[in-house]
Amino acid sequence: MNVSNLFKIALRALSNNKLRAFLTMLGIIIGVASVITMLAIGQGSKKSIQAQISEMGSNMIMIHPGGERRGGVRRDPSEMQTLKLENYETLRDECTYVSAISPNVSSSGQLIHGSDNYPSSVTGVSIDYLEIRQLTVEQGEMFTENDIKTSAKVCVIGKTIVDNLFSDGSDPIGQVIRFNQVPFRVIGVLKSKGYNSMGMDQDDIVIAPYTTVMKRLLAVTYLQGIYASALTEDMTDYATSEIGRILRREHKLRTTDEDDFTIRSQQELSQMLNTTTDLMTTLLACIAGISLIVGGIGIMNIMYVSVTERTREIGLRMSVGARGIDILSQFLIEAVLISITGGLIGVIIGCGASWIVKDVAHWPIYIQPWSVLLSFAVCTVTGIFFGWYPAKKAASLDPIEAIRYE
Repeated sequence: MNVSNLFKIALRALSNNKLRAFLTMLGIIIGVASVITMLAIGQGSKKSIQAQISEMGSNMIMIHPGGERRGGVRRDPSEMQTLKLENYETLRDECTYVSAISPNVSSSGQLIHGSDNYPSSVTGVSIDYLEIRQLTVEQGEMFTENDIKTSAKVCVIGKTIVDNLFSDGSDPIGQVIRFNQVPFRVIGVLKSKGYNSMGMDQDDIVIAPYTTVMKRLLAVTYLQGIYASALTEDMTDYATSEIGRILRREHKLRTTDEDDFTIRSQQELSQMLNTTTDLMTTLLACIAGISLIVGGIGIMNIMYVSVTERTREIGLRMSVGARGIDILSQFLIEAVLISITGGLIGVIIGCGASWIVKDVAHWPIYIQPWSVLLSFAVCTVTGIFFGWYPAKKAASLDPIEAIRYE
């Protein structure tokens, strides 16, 4: 018997029991829709985290004074003064895998302009800081190398500072604000970046020449940290190793000595978060995949019922020349048709549910083509796997006993 006739017989058998066929498909539909939706939510979260880290500078490297200490051990204050301005200058001149580098010193206090005031901090950096943190001056200009050399009292501020200190809507450029009694002239406003994935306001920022903050605000000769940017994200590890090697040499550390500095990269944070989201996505997909197994068991159950109900039909067909392979193929085709049809409907519902989640809950989603193809392939395999045993049972029936079956 040719395949087209087998398909016609299978379709006729399914159309005679439309409700039962639909209820059988329902398990597959729910399973496929759940898998696609869960994977879309998981991958969307991963993409969102990657985008947030990219905005902060995906190839950013952070160097802090003091070695790694855990367990609540109190650090000696001298350990926190291991990074000097000379270290920054050496790294700037010698590092080959670094595209930009900036010292970092910060002072917290109260910003005042007229009758407005706002608690914040002033961060002392170099010009490269904008490139490292992916910041852009939207209005005005950035301070210059000459401002750094002369320790000029100028600053560039974020949108949050503008909103809180210039509530009357006046132009902040050229205005003087005071920070801990020290006047700073505003020469630029940064482009707004909003809140990051950790809930931090990226516009609550005031940056000034690092020499100004070190001399006029903190009166220190050491750095609180150094920020750098690798040439590319792939070269972050090379840049980290190179920085560590140069700092150990500058600090005259012996081979047996531990580092008196700590190097962290955004790549480490990205990998950690990606591992967490991948684990959550896999967990969600496994939970959703249970629905597919339940749907497959439903197919097996219904096919068993179908074989029992059509025992006499099977006997008659075999008595007029149908072979066991024809009976096996017919019932397998029925099982696969149920699972594939359910899979198609599940894909449509899954994609629709993902977009509803995005619009209603405002969660980031990302539907990957492989997840749709995988769900569809699993449907087909499920139909064959769970439909095989009932089909094999039907094909192995004795024609005479089948015809006599009541």
